[in-house]
Amino acid sequence: MRIHELGHVVLYVHDLEKMTHFYETILGFKTVAKQPGMAAFSSGRTHHELLLIRVGTKPQPKHVQPGLYHIGLKVGNSDGELKEVIKELEKHDIEIGGASDHTVTHSLYVHDPEGNELELYVDVDDSWRKHPEKVMSPIKPLRL
Repeated sequence: MRIHELGHVVLYVHDLEKMTHFYETILGFKTVAKQPGMAAFSSGRTHHELLLIRVGTKPQPKHVQPGLYHIGLKVGNSDGELKEVIKELEKHDIEIGGASDHTVTHSLYVHDPEGNELELYVDVDDSWRKHPEKVMSPIKPLRL
């Protein structure tokens, strides 16, 4: 397996409006899509480099606290390449915790040795270039 690029970072946040203002106005990211409780941003390099998900201020389960949710690592541009990644993970006895079809990407989810979640994905649809809101398409089960 080879990582092609650091694709995106997903953060859980308490105050989505304040965080959106920071990343958009102060750091200059462009908002590419919004849904209730979520906002996606890009510098223009790819469909999204940052996704913010509001978790609110009420006590949350341990795995849904403000901070890092996962890091997206691009591993290719085809399902064939993703199938090769699966073989590599299995060879090293790395458990795949999930698999999702995000319309523009197909993704596998694993954890590093210290429990950080990694999304290993391939870009499969470049329609986001004309329709950036596609990064917020409903998640479907991945069928390879």
